[in-house]
Amino acid sequence: MPLERVSQGFKDISMTFQSNPLSSDLIALRNENAIARSIRNIVFTLPGEKFFNENFGSNISRTLFENIDDISASTIADQIRQSIRNYEPRVELISVDIYPDYDNNSFDAVIVYNVIGADVLPQQLEFVLQPTR
Repeated sequence: MPLERVSQGFKDISMTFQSNPLSSDLIALRNENAIARSIRNIVFTLPGEKFFNENFGSNISRTLFENIDDISASTIADQIRQSIRNYEPRVELISVDIYPDYDNNSFDAVIVYNVIGADVLPQQLEFVLQPTR
């Protein structure tokens, strides 16, 4: 039986870089919020954008300009799964569901995962994927 890691908590800074008015420190994201932000960053970062790690991120941006259909949705889901498995060791993926939204020319993404080493319920992250120029 493999040993399960026990976490002491996760902490990350907010991408808004706002400071706390009382302490003047940067606002911190903790535990589930830090992991959710990390997953969003992995999904929305293009390979080559992160210095010294040109493979970090996902290639979903190319697929967003393809026809909106179930095949594109499946390709996006596979790319998201692979990216999260490669770059976010703190989570265990349960499901990645991508739903085409034909009216808005976008995809709705729903990612469900467990946080490894934390006694929390499975987390669900939802966002919209749209092609941008």
